[in-house]
Amino acid sequence: MNVISINIIIMTTKNQVQQFLKDFKQKLDVFSIIYLDRDKNRNALLKLGITELQRLENIKSLKPENFHSGPNKDTNDPNMPEYWEFGKMVNDKEVYIKINMGTKNNPVICMSFHIAEHKMSYPFNRIVKL
Repeated sequence: MNVISINIIIMTTKNQVQQFLKDFKQKLDVFSIIYLDRDKNRNALLKLGITELQRLENIKSLKPENFHSGPNKDTNDPNMPEYWEFGKMVNDKEVYIKINMGTKNNPVICMSFHIAEHKMSYPFNRIVKL
């Protein structure tokens, strides 16, 4: 008997990213946002030369073109919702942003907001840099 392994890659559509961002921003407006307290996240504000308010504005201004990956299961805490990854240029530095919807009736969560440590790709950003 032969066993055939099939890997199925499910691509996230631009409409799914738009819907996630719409829902995320609406919930953020109602319940606010929690930032995970990590050295990388705290140091990023200093390295980028931005304030906490500017960090929030950068998150609020995310668009499907900033999408990198998601939704992804949180392997550290299976009770948490799936997270989504985005990237954005802030003061000439590429910033990695990882967010999720948080739990029901609680704030959304920003798990990461720091200078990107790896090359990022943007499937919905078709601008070619020459």
